Amino acid sequence: MWTRLVRSALIRRRAAFPSTRPPILHRPIPHRETVSLLLPSTESASRFSHFSAISHFHQSTRLFSSDTAKIHEEPPSEPLISEANEITGDSDFGAMNAFDENAKSELEDKDFSSESTVDYFKDVRGLDEDDGVGQVKENDPEKVETLLSLLQSSGTANGSLESDFERMNLGLNDDLVLKVLETQYIPGENLMCFFSWILKKPEFKLTTVMLDAFVSAICTENRRTEAYALWDLVNEVGDKENGLVSTKSLNSLIEVFSRLGKAKAAFDVLNKFEELGCVPNADTYYSTLEVLCKRSFYTWACSVCEKMLSADKLPDAERVGKIISSLCKGGMMKDAHLVYLYAKDKKICPPQSSIDFLIGSLSRIERAGKGSEKEIDKELDKQNVSSALEMLNDYPAEKRKYAIKPFSSVINKMCWIEDVEGAKKLLLKMVESGPHPGNAVFNCVINGLAKAGDIKESLYLIKVMKSRGLKPDVYTYSVIMSSYARGGEMEKACKIFAEAKKNHSKLTTVTYHTLIRGFCKLEQFDKAVDLLREMKKHGVHPNHDEYNKMIKSLCLKALDWETAAKLEKKMRKNGLILNGRTRALISAVKELDEGVSSEISGPA
Repeated sequence: MWTRLVRSALIRRRAAFPSTRPPILHRPIPHRETVSLLLPSTESASRFSHFSAISHFHQSTRLFSSDTAKIHEEPPSEPLISEANEITGDSDFGAMNAFDENAKSELEDKDFSSESTVDYFKDVRGLDEDDGVGQVKENDPEKVETLLSLLQSSGTANGSLESDFERMNLGLNDDLVLKVLETQYIPGENLMCFFSWILKKPEFKLTTVMLDAFVSAICTENRRTEAYALWDLVNEVGDKENGLVSTKSLNSLIEVFSRLGKAKAAFDVLNKFEELGCVPNADTYYSTLEVLCKRSFYTWACSVCEKMLSADKLPDAERVGKIISSLCKGGMMKDAHLVYLYAKDKKICPPQSSIDFLIGSLSRIERAGKGSEKEIDKELDKQNVSSALEMLNDYPAEKRKYAIKPFSSVINKMCWIEDVEGAKKLLLKMVESGPHPGNAVFNCVINGLAKAGDIKESLYLIKVMKSRGLKPDVYTYSVIMSSYARGGEMEKACKIFAEAKKNHSKLTTVTYHTLIRGFCKLEQFDKAVDLLREMKKHGVHPNHDEYNKMIKSLCLKALDWETAAKLEKKMRKNGLILNGRTRALISAVKELDEGVSSEISGPA
């Protein structure tokens, strides 16, 4: 094809010379000699562009003829090409004798390829760059639209999609691939099929930009099948050529697995970073931790946290707060506290709600249920409380006054681990600097001091409460009364009881039971029975347990079966039934008392 075009160009250029060439002033040269002189070969197309200049080569005064008539002699008027051939564009090379066999063979053997061909045609035809010669052939827009329509459809009627791609005979350039990847409403399975097909083509060169665009397009659909297929394809690409897979693509995979709730898959992607030549960033660790905590893989989450802190890749403050809260929900308070400390060193301040939640988690009271084999680690509790206290000291003044909940939780935990002295110090610090403690905090510390036998400090805190317009609750009064009762100081216990009745219109069974037990211990059963009768007047109804314990004490310690029998009758009136063993105890004591009385009266 190239040879034919060259020949046509040469013929058209050669045919135009007779009308434009100036008169010949030297000796006429035969036609064959002229052509041989001017076109010895076709080494360069530039000779044709300067053909008119070469025609003046023999204009020398030495060669001028003296005959003026000969000077103006016209050149031969025989045309070099017939009109018919000029119209059709064909050339009769046998008639024109312009080329010999050697010149013809040189044209046929000429290499018209690549840039040399483009330059050659520019010189011959006078073409510019914009004429389109030598440019890469672009895909037909109609074919591109057909391809996009095919991909957007749910299936193909003619068989597999790959066979349809082959029949279109498209040029796989970057523009076409990116256009497909950026087109909306293409199902993920069709996009996967297209991308797998172009990867098989040797002329297609995959780049990181294309792979990122492909991964982003697939991940927007949030479909499990396509997500796993995409992960397999990315793995295959990364194994074949290192450096193509980017952190952006792997992060997109982790995010789609996170949205799908596939924690193990996201964890596998994270572990593949180093093998694929990528470096995890803050988004990588956060997305992985999010899905691991969501699916309760807290052990893996702790290992990811350790990697994140070692790599110094903490996310922003808000995400750090979410990580802390998620770890606390899984019982990983120690790891959450490490994240907090690292963020603090990096001048990253998580949201206050996350800090409060962490303090509350560190101060959480864990109780072993009945039949539970779980043991309470008191040493760990002490470490957690110590960490929580350090965090309380970091509270700024403007936020401290609103932090009553974290301060209260720490005090409760300190009383639980029997660090009452530390709880009292923190309480007094709250009174001095805030946040202002309420009844619950005071009562907790007073109860702890009273159980520890420090009645003096308990009474002092009660005075502090009253000075701040607060009053102890019924349970606090009961604890102080119990402390006095254990020491046999029933008079002081009765004073506290009187104060409790004054400040509270309704008491509890615990309050009365505390005093009744103290009087029974001192064998003052009459006062104990009076308290039992007084309970109903203050709106407190004694239950079966109160009656049962009182009757047993009367029978076993006072041998007063008569009073016990009266209490049993009172129980029946109140709708309570005494158990059989206690009734048998009353009968036994009665028989014993009657037997002893008969023996004593008999000898008399």
